[in-house]
Order: sequence, then structure tokens, then C-alpha cells
Amino acid sequence: MENISMSYHPILFDHVTSSPAIKRASAAVLATSEQDRWNNIDEDDVSPVLHPFSPARTPGVQLDCHQEYTPLQLFQLFFDKSVIKVLCKNTNKYAQHRLKNGMKIVWYPVCDRDIYKYLSLVIYCGLLKASTIRDLWRKDRLLNLPFPSSVMAGFRFEAISSNLHMSDIEETMKNDKLKGTPGYDRLFRLKPLMEQILIACKAYYHPYQNISIDERMVATKARISMKQYMKNKPTKWGYKLFVLADSKNGYTCAFDIYQGKVQTHSGKGLAYDTVMNLLSTCSLGTGYHIYVDNFYTSTTLFRDLHKKRYEACGTIRNNQIDFAQIPTNALSKRAIRGDIKWIRDGPLLYVKWMDTREVTVCSTIHKAYKGETVQRRVRNHDGTWSLKCVPVPEPVKAYNKHMGGVDLSDALIKFFSVTQKTVKWYRKLFLHFVDIALVNSYIIYKEQVLAKYQKPLTHKKFREVLCLQLPEVVKKQKKTIYKCRSCDVALCIVADRICFTEWHELGLFKGSKAQ
Repeated sequence: MENISMSYHPILFDHVTSSPAIKRASAAVLATSEQDRWNNIDEDDVSPVLHPFSPARTPGVQLDCHQEYTPLQLFQLFFDKSVIKVLCKNTNKYAQHRLKNGMKIVWYPVCDRDIYKYLSLVIYCGLLKASTIRDLWRKDRLLNLPFPSSVMAGFRFEAISSNLHMSDIEETMKNDKLKGTPGYDRLFRLKPLMEQILIACKAYYHPYQNISIDERMVATKARISMKQYMKNKPTKWGYKLFVLADSKNGYTCAFDIYQGKVQTHSGKGLAYDTVMNLLSTCSLGTGYHIYVDNFYTSTTLFRDLHKKRYEACGTIRNNQIDFAQIPTNALSKRAIRGDIKWIRDGPLLYVKWMDTREVTVCSTIHKAYKGETVQRRVRNHDGTWSLKCVPVPEPVKAYNKHMGGVDLSDALIKFFSVTQKTVKWYRKLFLHFVDIALVNSYIIYKEQVLAKYQKPLTHKKFREVLCLQLPEVVKKQKKTIYKCRSCDVALCIVADRICFTEWHELGLFKGSKAQ
């Protein structure tokens, strides 16, 4: 291991340098950075100078706190009328395109209410896991569920599932012709809905000071280059999303879908660009504390975050470039549980702690040690086990407390996930967008109810209420001057829904009355 001189890197104190106390603390940090050895637990570290917390908006729900919102109203924050209309338009266009190419399926155009009914059944499928979708419409003694058939016919649900499309098919085909060129967008089929979900995630909630960034896997067996493998995740194979979540409640503030190996914009690596892009998307403000794992943590990232008035904490790999690898007084392999070594390099603190194995953390937020302990089961000399209090570094304790924002969000999604087997890869991600909207709308609901010191609905009950409310979304009926003389039925003739043709040529309403 080579000796590395610990040169000081300047910190931004321009907004607070008028304070004598802060000047003294800055001088202490500067002096500490000149050390060329690891410090022991009994050697005191200085308290770092933190940027003041100055969020762009008041943290929490960005809605009228005096108004009560139903589960339907909160879900419609993410799937509003404009989103539903885009889904209707692009689904109908895609279905017509498939019909021209020989699709053998009964199809008539969808309207807004059809999509709301469809979403109701998608959520219902997450609550009641069936081995196959068609089981929901069975009428035998073993399975007889009244709700699905009261909302929509089974063949209609399958038809919408088969033709659901988020992007304009004509524009999609133009994009497909650009494969292999810089102008090709791999996420083009997702963009219309994904962009609206991201806007809604940002608009109706602002995170508290502690946030975390981590990966999320959306399971898939599709043979597509975007599919990734992560051995340390419960879901090993799937689409990888980079997610920024509030550590307090798991609210998904922003996300980005990994598209495969591409040239990074900054030249500092994928992890660096991912963090910077997620933070710029959210327009958070300054003084936020960001918690990341060792995939993201690097000296370069933490210094640049500090310059942008963010603080950060995360586990770090010992082989990271610019990591303070000083052999003098380092943590030995024979260290006992609870041993701590630390070194400071300007605003960056590096801490090594021996637990069941060596843990290394980097932080710009904390002191090395504040006298705190944790309980661990330790084996005694006679072979018995007992609880023992061992010292724990402040960054490690804070990391364990605040790093779980994305994991909490994943858990809330997994409980009643609406994901299903799909033929097309982008429909799997459509269902994940529904999951994000459901979990975020529930978190908003829960935050509002708890603020009024009331008891909120459970997550399951919230979804059950939403399932019942979605099919009842009332739409204004369009009037028409056209009428079929033979059938004595009023039928509309408009560009996106030619009911006259559907009624007669497809025979969908043969023998039934107009509704």
C-alpha cells in the first residue's frame, strides 16, 4: 500500500465566513487534513461545518392541508386527464395499426372511462394474485369473483392489455429506423408517461433533509439488452432503475432507467452522473444529506456535492481512486469488534470500523465518533454467547438509519405490486409506473392524515377503495345528431371513435340496447 500525501482541498464557506466560530472550525479541519496517519477512537475529531438546510419548498406534501382528498383524487395527481387522453389516443392508433397488419382480435376504440376501468382491474390483480388473468372471470364453484366482470368483460381487458401503448406508433416507427445512430432513443415508447409521472412526483411532494439514492430492479425474463443482473438484490434479473427516495417514508422523488453502457457526459463515470442527474431533476434546494452505497461513493463525487452545497455519506470501496490509503496505524486484520480508525481530508471523513467484517464509510456530514454504542452478540471464551455494547462511528449509525429510503419504497411496491407477465417489454415498465403512482399517492395520503392526528387507512384498504372508485369516474356523454334508422340507435361519428362503424361492421352490440 502506497503512502498518499493528504493535500487540502478547499471548501466553500463563502456564505458563512463572517462567523468567527466557523472560521475556527475551518482552521481545525484544515489542520486535521495534514495528518498522515489513521487516528484512534480516543483521538477527537472536529465537528464538520455543514451547509445550512435551505430547501426550495417547504418539505412535505405540496397540497392544501385543509382539504381532504380521496384515494381517487390522489391517484389522479399522477394519472390525470391529460395522461389518460394520451393513453387513449396512442392505444387506439396502435390497435388500428395492428388491425391493418392482420391482427385477429375484436377491437373498438377505448375512451377515458375504459382506461380508468382497466386501471381498476390492474390494481385489483395486485390485491388478488391469480395464477392466470382469466381466472378472475371464471364462474365455477371454485372461483366466482363478481367484481372483475362488473367492471369490464374479460376479452375487453385482454384486448386493452394487448394494445396498450404509451407513445404515438407513427413517431415510434420513425425512432426505430434510427437504431444504431446517436439519434435513437431506447426509451421512446415510455417517454410520454414516464415524463408525466416524474413531473407529478416532483410537483406534489418535496423531500425532507435526508434522502437516499439506490438501484431498483423490475423483474423481467425478456431477452433485451437493457436487462441487468444484480447478485445482491432480491430480484436478480430485470430492468435497473436509479431511484432517489425520501429516507423518512420511501416516497419516490425521481428515477432514471438504465439503458446499458453509454458514454457518460461528465467523463467521471456512470455513478457520478447518475447522482448529479437525479439531484438536478428534483430541484431540491441546498443543505440536503444524501446517503448512497459503495457503487456511488467516491472522493470526486463527495467533493463536488460539497461544492454544490450538498452533504453526503456512504460506504466506500478501499480501491476507490483518491481514497486515503494510509498504512500507518490502519485497522489491522486482527482488530476486535468495535475497533475504529478514522482520518480526515478537508471536508471528507473516512472511517474504518470492525463489525463482523471491516466496514469503511466516507462522510462530509459527521464526526468520527460521538461515544455511541450498539449491541452485538459476542461469543465468549467458554463458547457461550452474550450481548455486548460495542462502539459505533457516527457515520455508520446515520447510514443505517437513513440509507433505506429506496428499500422502503421497494417494500411498499412489492406488497401489492400490479406487475404481470407481458409480451412487450415496455408494458412491464408501464405497470411499474402504476406501482410508483400508487405508492406515492398512498404516502401523500398518509402524511396528510397523520398531520391531522387521525388514523389513516392501511395500504391495502387504500388500494381497495381506489379499485372501487376508479370505475365510477363520470365522464360527460357526447351528444350526436346521427342515428341509425334500422337499429334506432344514436351513434357518434368522430375522428377518434366511429361508433357507427363499430356497431355494424364488428357486430359488438348486436342484439343489445344502446348505453
